[in-house]
Amino acid sequence: MILIVDSGATKSDWIALGEKGEKLFFTQTLGLSPEVLTREVIEDRLANNFELSKNKDNVTHLFFYGAGCGTDRMKKFLKEIFKDYFPKAKAVVKEDTYAAIYATTELGQQGIVCILGTGSNCSYYDGHQLFQKVTSLGYIPMDDGSGNFFGRKLIRDYYFHKIPSDLAIKFNNEYDLDADVIKENLYKQPNPNTYLATFARFLIENKDHPYCKGVIDKGFQQFINNYVMQFELATKVPINFVGSIAYYLREELTAVLERNDLVVGVIRQRPIDGLVEHHKNTM
Repeated sequence: MILIVDSGATKSDWIALGEKGEKLFFTQTLGLSPEVLTREVIEDRLANNFELSKNKDNVTHLFFYGAGCGTDRMKKFLKEIFKDYFPKAKAVVKEDTYAAIYATTELGQQGIVCILGTGSNCSYYDGHQLFQKVTSLGYIPMDDGSGNFFGRKLIRDYYFHKIPSDLAIKFNNEYDLDADVIKENLYKQPNPNTYLATFARFLIENKDHPYCKGVIDKGFQQFINNYVMQFELATKVPINFVGSIAYYLREELTAVLERNDLVVGVIRQRPIDGLVEHHKNTM
């Protein structure tokens, strides 16, 4: 049995394939980002999934593409956990950018591949190798244009009284914005980046409001300025995206890309289906 995993900060999609490439099951766990979770939390999330627990001794290969897996230390950390949980499996751990590449580009095709989900990232793929200009420092100083970026912006603007009153009332009615609740989630609970990203839903649902339009436009422009334009070939190759923010705000994202003379490529919500096809072709 082969397990293919696309793991973001919020959730992880798992697909099991048989020897002939047939799909055996699909399941989900919460996100397994090694940068923000302890070994115990990750082990609990694996053990609490029925399909994974039932089949853990049948897995021979595990291909894990995850947020927070950009360093050797984090890859080793996860491999050790997988080795104990899936005792017969050979585990390959790569950063989630590779999942985005395999889901949006064909072998030999050039392109800039971006992630805009709970977090954000951007890489250049020359058809064979991955190149990055920006080393991510995580959600606090970086992650421009992401769900947690927009969530942080909404909370800050709400507390600084910069959200128009009609929208502020609506925002307050939909979320618990008590200061103690927010600080509890940001400083004492796991996955503060995921918590921040939950507020981005409000931005998407109210994207036609002038305030939200401005926040979205500026956020995407900041992402392009700081990430995409690092590459000299930015205006000459397709710009591909995966992630819920890119997908649900694809019209707004497309407008900003075209304004910057950039070529809009593939925009997918989830890379898991593209990953399956990639691995089937390489089996």
